[in-house]
Amino acid sequence: MTGAHRRVAVVGLGAISKYYLHSIDRLPGWELAAVCDVRESALAPHVDRTPCFQDHRTMLQESDVDAVIVTVPNDVHVSVCADALRMRIPVCVEKPLAFSLGEGLDLVRLSRAAGVPLFTAFHRRYNDNVLNLLRQTRHRDITSLRVRYLELIEEHIGDDTWYLDPQRCGGGCVADNGPNAFDLVRLFLGDLELMRTNVARDAGGTDRQAVIELRSAAGVPATVELDWSHPGETKDVAVLFSDGTRLAADMLAGHDGFKSSLWHEYSGILGDFADAITAAPTTTDGGLAALELVDATYRAELRAPAGKPVERADAAVSAGGDK
Repeated sequence: MTGAHRRVAVVGLGAISKYYLHSIDRLPGWELAAVCDVRESALAPHVDRTPCFQDHRTMLQESDVDAVIVTVPNDVHVSVCADALRMRIPVCVEKPLAFSLGEGLDLVRLSRAAGVPLFTAFHRRYNDNVLNLLRQTRHRDITSLRVRYLELIEEHIGDDTWYLDPQRCGGGCVADNGPNAFDLVRLFLGDLELMRTNVARDAGGTDRQAVIELRSAAGVPATVELDWSHPGETKDVAVLFSDGTRLAADMLAGHDGFKSSLWHEYSGILGDFADAITAAPTTTDGGLAALELVDATYRAELRAPAGKPVERADAAVSAGGDK
């Protein structure tokens, strides 16, 4: 983004927005042009220094912005993203790309038809420990991979209680943490297909744990473990090589303090979003691929006998997406 100056609006001022706002303020080339949230209380800290709006359509019409960052609840991703894309404004949207696969496909089609970037934010692919592990895998044969994304969700959402409402989130741990975990597997192995899954739900029907087995196009197996009821926080990637060597990356190592790794990860997001804007009009990220795997996991679960893992050997679901 050398020499560029971009006026960006942030739509949605929930728990994640502070990492974007911090990066916009710190990184050269970005200027916060507007903020939008339906809640007056969320807008209050910005009133004296940034134009504030409670309706994103009004904001898009009245603000001179070069890009939009969307951090609203999952069920309104499609509305905000689509309105910006129709005005040919580049969009960075928090994962998942959309509430459903159908909505995600609609957004990708709209992005391509308008010739405007649609960038899904996967912050873990910018984690310094993950990137160090990725460098160590070059020119080596990976024989298996595991990603763990384990946390007690109630400790992470702040006031954003919509995460716990499947009608707003799109599901539970598979819909929310699944995209980040799937994207990490794709970062190491490329395109994936779903092989087996085992999902555990709470009394209210929300998926709180899941073990999802995947396979790369080259036949390398991978396992994703998700847990919304885990005491503490465990987030890591482990890789086994053909020579028997095992290497791992703890995403939280070296980042003291709750969620402190997110500060540098969100700076990475803005860097890649800037590149996506410069490289318009293609949609270049894996947002749709991750959403395909979320959808495939839930559909496979519905076809499984109660309490049994889902076998997908007959017709594995490919997730090549838009990488």
